[in-house]
Amino acid sequence: MSADTSSDPGAEHGSAPQLPATGWARFKQIGPGIMAAATGVGAGDLVATMVAGARYGYTLFWAVLVGTLFKLALGEAVGRWHLGGERTMLSGWRSLGRWATSYFGVYIVIWGFVYGATAMSASALPLNALFPVLPVGGWAALCGLLGLALVWFGRYAVLEKIMTVLVGVMFVTVVGTAFLVGPNLLELGEGLVPRLPAGSVAYVLGLMGGVGGTITMAAYGYWTFAKGWRTPKWLPIMRMDNAVGYLTTGIFVVAMLVVGAEILLGQDLTESDKGLLNLGDVLAADYGEWARIPFLVGFFAVAFSSVIGVWNGVSLLFADWWRTWRLPKEAPVETAAAYDHKAGMHSTPYRIYLLWLTFPPMLLLLFSKPFQLTLVYGVLGALFMPFLAGTLLVLLNSRSMMPAEHRSRWLSNTLLGLCLLLFVGVAINELVGLF
Repeated sequence: MSADTSSDPGAEHGSAPQLPATGWARFKQIGPGIMAAATGVGAGDLVATMVAGARYGYTLFWAVLVGTLFKLALGEAVGRWHLGGERTMLSGWRSLGRWATSYFGVYIVIWGFVYGATAMSASALPLNALFPVLPVGGWAALCGLLGLALVWFGRYAVLEKIMTVLVGVMFVTVVGTAFLVGPNLLELGEGLVPRLPAGSVAYVLGLMGGVGGTITMAAYGYWTFAKGWRTPKWLPIMRMDNAVGYLTTGIFVVAMLVVGAEILLGQDLTESDKGLLNLGDVLAADYGEWARIPFLVGFFAVAFSSVIGVWNGVSLLFADWWRTWRLPKEAPVETAAAYDHKAGMHSTPYRIYLLWLTFPPMLLLLFSKPFQLTLVYGVLGALFMPFLAGTLLVLLNSRSMMPAEHRSRWLSNTLLGLCLLLFVGVAINELVGLF
């Protein structure tokens, strides 16, 4: 089985990178996990966590830790499927039947249309607050076009460097804000004890199952391929990379919980991306404009990193879905080597989906989302994370597709099973809210 690749998933030829021998050299290989962390945590996730802190203080800290553990398990499972099985996520879903690829195809098209507008708007809000020379819609369109240009022309290695810089900005500003307001370490420690205050179930489900848990989790394996990791020998590096990525996610979430608990406790907050603008105003009132401006820069880094990550990662998913969908029914389950030649950053379906993420959603910037579209988007979205956890449970225990040494053991199966139950609970909660 060929492992030839390059750092660009669209390249058809090249030499695979050598596995580093020492600890520090291995640490420098980290990249796809940073992509996943930056993409998965958007402005909406930080707002949801901030609101949870404002309403319940540090009481739900335990839910943040449990949610981080679950994301670690899911990320490791996605990466192990790609590297241990040397197959893509779409090839695994194809093996389960036409229903799986059909569901995903409908979902990714509708999701991209709605999410494109959401991501561009979130990136525009802090820019409009900093530079009110353009309305939010104007900044949103510019953010979408900038994301399109970077992803259209940028190789994976370039995108990874940009995302690393954005994560650095996020870390300094978001975590810096938490240190500025000063966490109460005693109450934070008390938050390690699982408790469910009245009315907190929806927030617990959100913190455990929602933060950093979207379709972008399925893109992680494609970023490992883009990095040049193609064979099982890269599994130890992948596990370290995945752990760094989701620990980073956990730190961001804890930071926003601290901010909500310390300076917003008891306030009635806007549960939308604009809630971060409200926080900026509070920081300016309490500490001065010097605290507000860096925070808005961090807000932009959080939102725009999701634009770059989604424009790249989900477009890779769509390109592989298109390739997989068009395979003859009798075609064998394809390998990672076959993926290189038919899907990637230079394929036509990849570029078509990039355009789909950018231009049609601009119509939603002018009009409110149609109720029917929002409903379908909510239903399909609520079902995706149970779909991902459930299918990974099946695929990673498959004797026909996973080598025995890389199949799930009791710990992975237990965590994925708990993830499945959690995401079913989240789905039920979201569907009840929709209807």
